[in-house]
Amino acid sequence: MKKHILSIILASCVSLLCLTGCGTAMVTTIDPFPAASRDEKEDTAFEEYDITLMAVGDNLIHMGIVHTGKQPDGALNYNFLFSGISDFLEKADIKIINQETILGGNTLGFSGYPRFNSPTEIGDAIADAGFNVVLHASNHAADKGITGLENCVGFWETHPEVIMAGIRAGDNAENGIPLLEVDGFTFAILNYTYGPNSSTIPSSIRGRLNMLCAFDEKSGQIDFTALNPQVIEDIRAAKKTADLVIVCPHWGTEYTFIPTGFQQSWAREMAEAGADLILGTHPHVIQPVEQITAAGGSRCLCYYSLGNYVSTQKSPRSMLEGMAWVTFHVTEDGIRIADEKTGVIPLVCHYTSGPVRLENVYLLENYTAQQAAAHGIRSYGGTALRLEDLNKWSDEVFGDQVLSAAQALGREVPNR
Repeated sequence: MKKHILSIILASCVSLLCLTGCGTAMVTTIDPFPAASRDEKEDTAFEEYDITLMAVGDNLIHMGIVHTGKQPDGALNYNFLFSGISDFLEKADIKIINQETILGGNTLGFSGYPRFNSPTEIGDAIADAGFNVVLHASNHAADKGITGLENCVGFWETHPEVIMAGIRAGDNAENGIPLLEVDGFTFAILNYTYGPNSSTIPSSIRGRLNMLCAFDEKSGQIDFTALNPQVIEDIRAAKKTADLVIVCPHWGTEYTFIPTGFQQSWAREMAEAGADLILGTHPHVIQPVEQITAAGGSRCLCYYSLGNYVSTQKSPRSMLEGMAWVTFHVTEDGIRIADEKTGVIPLVCHYTSGPVRLENVYLLENYTAQQAAAHGIRSYGGTALRLEDLNKWSDEVFGDQVLSAAQALGREVPNR
């Protein structure tokens, strides 16, 4: 564990300054810790504690969700997006969300698939809910070009309490490693995407979007089969600065529960470089959680995909999502992930139809067959959502990694 030095000012510490005629000074300091109190201090047992992290997947803002936030007076408010997980936001120390769609500036107009632009009031709601990390390296980061990307960076400067990762305002902007300090420990947050929905990176956004895949520096041509060497360099650099390194890759194949070979091999490379935790997004469905042991014996916990957080997609599988819950336990010897209090909490995104509007995000453990039968996907997507399918998919993909609300919070969470 890296040691953190705290400056302690003690009222009882008295310094005597004696001035001589030649202008020199002699300083005498009274010891603020007499021998008896030092012995008592050394005998005090270290009090162990936990640091908790929660992370949710793609905040995928389709137009039905944009319209849901419109108030009678025309104002926009999206605080309702997070009411279903408010207990977890209150409990956790580190709170991460993947903002799938760019907040490119309201003057550019709002749009949904395939080229999104979401209200900046979405970002306000993220900050109001208590998230302290927002990820922006997604395949939709460049949907509104360089103007939208720069507007998004500028917006997050109005919320300095939130760390924004994955994009930068200019190619000469400082490419520092985002760091979050919690209870004496420093966490590095690294965020990358496989690409900007094209086979090349436009010259206008090179150096402004963190790339997961390797690419040609001159042409911008992306090699989707190779990991960008910069990712490994960043992890190694972060390991020298931070106590723990969290990597958030936007990767994988959409709508498949199984991680690709590239995801698996790149996760191992990240673990070997020093990553402690991997939080994957992009496939719009959940994928397994795996414990990776590096050659040197260190461990890295990998969530291949958390799925969506909110959306109005038409696939029943995309309505099931995961919230990562990670407990870091601190002892006198250091910090480690506590396996017994770490896992994933399955969630269900519920929307209505006629018109399509987001209702809420529910814990799967509290979701009912009646709610599933009334889901708007039945008319909007032309397919049924069944509670038995949601439970089956959760069991098959997450297995024994599932945590209940009571296990995470120490108490039950009512169905809101």
